[in-house]
Amino acid sequence: MQINIEDEMKKSFIDYAMSVIVQRALPDVRDGLKPVHRRILYAMHDLGFTPDKPHRKSATTVGEVLGKYHPHGDAAVYDTMVRMAQDFSHRYMLIDGHGNFGSVDGDSPAAMRYTEARMAKISMEMMRDINKETVDFIPNYDESLKEPSVLPSRFPNLLVNGSNGIAVGMATSIPPHNLNEVIDGVIASIDDPDIELDELMKHIKAPDFPTGGLIMGREGVKKAYATGRGRVIVRAKAEIEAMSSNRQRIVVYEIPYQVNKANLIEKIADLVKDKRIEGISDLRDESDREGMRIVIELKRDANANVVLNLLYKHTQLQDTFSIIMLALDRGQPRVMDLKTMINHYIAHQKEIIIRRTQYDLRKAEERAHILEGLRIALDNIDEIINILRSSKTVPEAKERMMERFGLSDAQATAIAEMRLKSLTGLERGKIEEEYLSLIKDIEYYNSILASELMVSNIVKNELLEIKKVYGDKRRSKITQSAEEFNEEDLIDEQEVAVTLTHYGYIKRLPADTYKSQRRGGRGITALQTREDDFVEHLFITSTHNYLLFFTNKGRMYRLKTYEIPEAGRQAKGTALVNLLHLDGDEKVSAVIPIKGFEDEGYLIFMTKKGTIKKTELKQYASQRVTGLNAITLRDEDELISVKLTRGTSELMAITRHGLSIRFPESDVRDMGRSAMGVKGVTLNPDDSVIALDIVEENAELLVISEKGFGKRTPLSEYRVQSRGGKGIKTSNITGKTGYLVGAKVVKDDCEVMLISAEGIIIRMAIDGISVMGRSTQGVTLMKLAENDSVVALAKIVPDEEC
Repeated sequence: MQINIEDEMKKSFIDYAMSVIVQRALPDVRDGLKPVHRRILYAMHDLGFTPDKPHRKSATTVGEVLGKYHPHGDAAVYDTMVRMAQDFSHRYMLIDGHGNFGSVDGDSPAAMRYTEARMAKISMEMMRDINKETVDFIPNYDESLKEPSVLPSRFPNLLVNGSNGIAVGMATSIPPHNLNEVIDGVIASIDDPDIELDELMKHIKAPDFPTGGLIMGREGVKKAYATGRGRVIVRAKAEIEAMSSNRQRIVVYEIPYQVNKANLIEKIADLVKDKRIEGISDLRDESDREGMRIVIELKRDANANVVLNLLYKHTQLQDTFSIIMLALDRGQPRVMDLKTMINHYIAHQKEIIIRRTQYDLRKAEERAHILEGLRIALDNIDEIINILRSSKTVPEAKERMMERFGLSDAQATAIAEMRLKSLTGLERGKIEEEYLSLIKDIEYYNSILASELMVSNIVKNELLEIKKVYGDKRRSKITQSAEEFNEEDLIDEQEVAVTLTHYGYIKRLPADTYKSQRRGGRGITALQTREDDFVEHLFITSTHNYLLFFTNKGRMYRLKTYEIPEAGRQAKGTALVNLLHLDGDEKVSAVIPIKGFEDEGYLIFMTKKGTIKKTELKQYASQRVTGLNAITLRDEDELISVKLTRGTSELMAITRHGLSIRFPESDVRDMGRSAMGVKGVTLNPDDSVIALDIVEENAELLVISEKGFGKRTPLSEYRVQSRGGKGIKTSNITGKTGYLVGAKVVKDDCEVMLISAEGIIIRMAIDGISVMGRSTQGVTLMKLAENDSVVALAKIVPDEEC
């Protein structure tokens, strides 16, 4: 017989997928268990491995499960059993383990021949009433035995312990919750079937993880409860403690759910080693049987809040738990919201109560029926004895009694088997007492089956009993969301200096590190660079400002200033590639600080080849990890300067060969974010633009040359020209001075910093620099060692713009 391979593959894969979905990966919405969990608990219950009995070898349970119910690998069964016994995996452990059952560090459990286990006390609530025909039993894999299709689950196990599983084309990820809260939520839903989600969340506030932690906000939780899908951000519980010598340490007491502690510590160590996180001097794990304790000691000048926030950002001290509330509803996988999940559980519990009551009623009626026969026999004991004595066989005696007194076969059998002690007055009284009690029970059972309200009240009362016995306090604290959590609140706002070297090392340190020196001073060492490295950018900003990084390729990246690690005066800093996602040949060519993108303003771009562009600041508000395209560059051109303006300024561009051009900003029309721009200055051969600045009233142009020469020239000496011209002379360039390397528009109350290729820095007041004409070469501002040269110029604004 020929079979179409496409049809056969489709049919076989669907069969396989459904088998994985139903028989392995997804929990039942009623008891919250996958088949393997259910089989382990039922096998232990069947073997009598209950909490009041001694622990038994795990291998015994695994063998029982494999042989009778679960024809898969022993590792699948044992690994599941281990997780059910781990206090960091299950919120309420269903297995009471004895021995090595693994650790939060990811250590493997001992082999099943070494460990012992029994059912946990709370697991008995999963099994309660299972022998009263409360659930359906189905054939096992070889149809030699029966197993339960679902457990009674007298508490809402699916929400309480959660579930994780990957099926074919779908996955479930249900977080654990607090037993008290879930039971309160179930009872509230029974009392008000139309309860709103907000009202329900007053009881079930958020997940409650076995490892504790801080849940950052409830928006993601509410979305998950409303739709069945969402995510919750969980942070470690950490405290900052003071140490001797003005040092601090961060102590972590709780970590997010399902995070491996050993891997977490290793990740922190790697970040310190790679200098992605600065300020950590020591890291050790002091956890013991009393609880978790990870100690992170900090260097003396480290800001503990900044380090902690960086740890949250770069490690699993802050983790995201994705919620997918997918479960099986009568064998069908469905994503459910919280109310639907609770309603399914309530319906299951009502069914359990009804079926239990029907079972108890039937048993009571059967016993009452027998007792009615015994009462008839006792009332006619002499005749009964004569019938028994005169009958040749028991069947004959039963038949004669049934015919004489109208008894049933069951009653006649009970009379025939009745012992002589039942004839005593005391025994006769017990039978009568039992019969009357059964009549009351039968009446009670019938009233339950006739009243849905009584069924609901029984469910509620029995849940409250479980809550009283097993309920505990919430472990995961709920706090404000990470989005609402303002990291800046933890950072002192202060003026800082930021340096960026040619090879991409960046650092920040307080601006007052450098004492103001007089003109001609030797300066102090700002940082230790590698032999062929030198500082390219130096600027002053606030820790709360944004830093916009513009690269030679015309892309923009951004950071908050406090995200740049603080370093000592002589430290080389952190590699910028660890903070920004730069390409291999991409290099930062301009950096500007801004407060935010909401203000009205423009960014003015100037390229090395004299192209200028103006674009609204708000066009750069979006953020991408891979950078934002800031300007489109022509071949072999590079971006060299970016300025923030209000749209009405005059601009000055200064070239390496000592020329400058002053023109109104209005000459440059507003363009789109990715536009190329227009010609700003016409350059001579081998010349290039070194600086762009904004013209200010009563200000001067400060220029600095490679050999440390500088001067101030009043801006009034520079006439306004049209954009695109060659400009006029601003400095007399000679072999003694070297080419220009920096230029700034300044005022008298400013201070400036000069920095050399070898990392020497000097801070001086502007009023100590000579004012000279455009055509002069200037005076020595910084004495340089042989082969050293000035590479950067920055101005400091102490109180107001200068």
